[in-house]
Amino acid sequence: MQADRSDLAIVGAGLNGSLLALAAGQAGLSTVVIDRVPAGSLSDAGFDGRTTAVAYTSQRLFAALGVWDQLAEHAEPILDIRISDAGHDGRPSPLFLHFDHREAADDPETASPMGWIVENRYLRAALLRRLADCPSVEIVAPDEVVDSRRDADRAELSLKSGRRLVTRLIASAEGRGGTLREDAGIGARAWSYGQIAIVLVARHERPHRGVAQEKFLPGGPFAILPMRDGEDGSHRSSIVWTERAALARRLLELDAASFQAEFARRFGDHLGRVDTVGPRWWYPLSLVHAERYVDTRLVLVGDAAHGIHPIAGQGYNLGVRDIAALVEVMVEARRLGLDPGAADTLERYAQWRRSDNFAMVAATDLLNRLFSNDIGPVRLARDVGLAAVHRVPALRRFFTRHAMGLVGDLPRLIRGERP
Repeated sequence: MQADRSDLAIVGAGLNGSLLALAAGQAGLSTVVIDRVPAGSLSDAGFDGRTTAVAYTSQRLFAALGVWDQLAEHAEPILDIRISDAGHDGRPSPLFLHFDHREAADDPETASPMGWIVENRYLRAALLRRLADCPSVEIVAPDEVVDSRRDADRAELSLKSGRRLVTRLIASAEGRGGTLREDAGIGARAWSYGQIAIVLVARHERPHRGVAQEKFLPGGPFAILPMRDGEDGSHRSSIVWTERAALARRLLELDAASFQAEFARRFGDHLGRVDTVGPRWWYPLSLVHAERYVDTRLVLVGDAAHGIHPIAGQGYNLGVRDIAALVEVMVEARRLGLDPGAADTLERYAQWRRSDNFAMVAATDLLNRLFSNDIGPVRLARDVGLAAVHRVPALRRFFTRHAMGLVGDLPRLIRGERP
């Protein structure tokens, strides 16, 4: 059987896989992306309440790839972030930490937002529209990998449809439970947090004014993220509500009125009357960090390499930086007449990304353990710590720039440039 050949074969056409395909295809790398789900169903999904936090530097990558023009009208800027401790009643402590987007800019008058909240349905649709216009990318869906073989010279994928693909490199964008990672014998440090994140949309009486809030309740963080107003003009926020698993399951079993009462108590009254809108989603929370990101002709990106706690909202943005770095090292290798899927190319990618990813994995794990309890002395110490950082402008600026993705060795696409 004649095999189809490519520079890059991506397994998984989710938000990471489709973005990698677009970045690689626009850089001139012949790319195939494979997914079990029909391509049409990925873009036809209606409103489901799920959103993605797009950091400032991730937005620059989207702009460089021509995606942001289709997203801007659906994206709500994050102008400020307020972090506070809260008790079982949901009332925040008077000691807090507040970040203002203007602190990260040399000129406050021209400061950019720290990030944007975008509904997943718009993000998926925009990526797939751009992919449809990219001649270097082929989407193979629905189909799935049934066998893979890799050696020093090439990789080969056998699909359920009977098709055979020969490629220089396979990228796993399958998520935390990726079979390619397991098949390659790549171990992972993994543990459960014993928490469940309840994801939903809130409609509230007063505007959020672009302020994102993270309230640390005894059971876990309660994030209120600003969204675009609804089609009916209602003010909306995306909610990521973390609770201990047993309590979260009981909450999800409540009738609508009882659930609303529990939710409103934790949300508070700072934005007036609040109601939940649309479906509730829930996800058990765990940490997964691969022991290595590469193997012979195989690379891990996004959650396949590192699945972190949503406490800082940075999980997707880590994957975006993975993608930018991978495309850059592949393009540079090809310009030098080298193999973009060779071991030395992949090792450069792994070294580039490991320190950044490890720092975020460790930080989110530590923050969740530190704040997800109601121990009196610990609670007092962290409240004092938040207030102390709030009083030091240099520290606020440092953490703001971190949240925006402006710290570290940034790939060209993250800087808004072509690789």
